[in-house]
This record gives sequence, C-alpha cells and structure tokens, in this order.
Amino acid sequence: MRLFVRLTPKSSVERIDGWDMDDKGRRFLKIRVRAAPIEGRANVALIAFLAKTLKLPKSRFTLVTGDTARLKQIEIEGLEEAVLEGL
Repeated sequence: MRLFVRLTPKSSVERIDGWDMDDKGRRFLKIRVRAAPIEGRANVALIAFLAKTLKLPKSRFTLVTGDTARLKQIEIEGLEEAVLEGL
C-alpha cells in the first residue's frame, strides 16, 4: 500500500500529529522526526520511526517519491490500510 507523509524534520520529539489533506484531496499523515534533512538522515529516521510504530521490518518500506520534499510517498509491503486508521 502507498502512504503519503508530510515530514517535519529537526523536531524536539518524534511523533505522529495525525491526518490531514492536501489541496489535491490526498490524505497524508503528519510525522515529526528529530533528524535533520541532511544527506537523507530525516528520510532514514522516518522509515525507522514508521517501522517501529507499525512493528514491521524496515525492509518492507520504500521511499517512492519526495526524497528532498516535505510530502513523501512511501510504499509499505504487506500492510492493510485499516492498520493506518488507528494512527
């Protein structure tokens, strides 16, 4: 399944701030991580945070788009959409 995430790097805490919608009508999950957006560190921290939160191995996560953008698209192998509704 594909997950859209709006990432906020350099936060004082790592947390999920809930769901929101962009101007194109796409739902995305707002997530904060402590890592800085330098050399992909924030993206690595995002994958690690999602893996820990969803209790899945990091190998099931792939950053599809948004390597340097705030809005990212992540492919999560073998995850049911209903699992994300509780976040």
